[in-house]
Amino acid sequence: MNIVLVAGEASGDQLGAALIRAMRLKEPDIQFAGIGGPLMKAEGCDCWWDTSVLSLMGLVEVISHLPRLIKLRRQLIERVVQLQPDVFIGIDAPDFNLGVEKRLKARGIPVIQYGSPTIWAWRSYRVKKIVKSTDRVLCLFPFEPDCYKNYPVAADYTGHPMADQIPLQVPNEPARKTLGVDSAGTCIALLPGSRMAEVEKLSPAMLDAADILSKRHPGTCFLIPAATQRIHQHLNSLLLERQGLDCRIYDGQSKEVMAAADVVICASGTATLEVMLINRPMVVCYRVATPTHRIMKWFKMVKIRFFALPNILAGESLVPELIQDDVTGQNIADKVNRWMDQPELLNELSHRFNQLHEILRIDAAATTGDVVLRHIASCKA
Repeated sequence: MNIVLVAGEASGDQLGAALIRAMRLKEPDIQFAGIGGPLMKAEGCDCWWDTSVLSLMGLVEVISHLPRLIKLRRQLIERVVQLQPDVFIGIDAPDFNLGVEKRLKARGIPVIQYGSPTIWAWRSYRVKKIVKSTDRVLCLFPFEPDCYKNYPVAADYTGHPMADQIPLQVPNEPARKTLGVDSAGTCIALLPGSRMAEVEKLSPAMLDAADILSKRHPGTCFLIPAATQRIHQHLNSLLLERQGLDCRIYDGQSKEVMAAADVVICASGTATLEVMLINRPMVVCYRVATPTHRIMKWFKMVKIRFFALPNILAGESLVPELIQDDVTGQNIADKVNRWMDQPELLNELSHRFNQLHEILRIDAAATTGDVVLRHIASCKA
């Protein structure tokens, strides 16, 4: 059995690795290939390209890379058609994967989209493209299958593997020991993202906030996980301009950084889900290129009240959100101070995070693997 997977970013690499591991427990001889990151490679996936080739964000940013992405899509389709896999699974990255899936579906190759495009949040018209492009959508969150109930495409809630992997109680002492951080001091994590475009837009404001917070809370240690060596070097260059700030950069180790922290300053995205599951208070930041933001506003493309996953899952504002021009050092520091100055808020937040964690724990990787195997069997029947 051959399966091709395409993961578009670090969070997709995590999903792909968990799925590979779960499916190999049931079918040890399955062969996996496609586009993935270090986690999928570690599980034995033959990665033709690295996930970094697709790690882009924003409309304008993608347009500037369009010729390269079109060439990559053509080469990928050729390899998949030559291989004739039992199924092609696009993991997130819908702007790239749906175009691939549509062409493969037309050639008779079974296709699955793992991770529903956020049609519940913005660009809801994409549901028509999804129906034409894929046979089945595997949804990470329980509210997503309802988005497809009026359309001729199968949609299954299979859960998020992260909710199963992370225990309900995550103490900070082991993480601090691993990272070499004082067990008694105050730690604040800065997570500017796993893509260079995110890091470039968010890290200056996050470091400004760190400067402000270090003056109000002397002795505070700031921790940053760098997803790639390039990001590490970029962050190092920014810190050279900020003498006296106790800020430490780690290669990866994002889970340890989150767990070690008292408060997390986080880029919007899957990382906010991870912080919620580890149960730490957070401030969530979102910033895209100015032309992208203007296009989104002009065409009223955003359909929801919140953009942080914990708030979306709860249906209420559990954690503060800052978007675009509101992402400033002072605003971030003010939101962090709110958490640090009002411990009664932390108890309430911790309780709500635990409730959401319980809802999401459904043995997601095994559930997803079962759905994929049943889909392959139905296509062969």
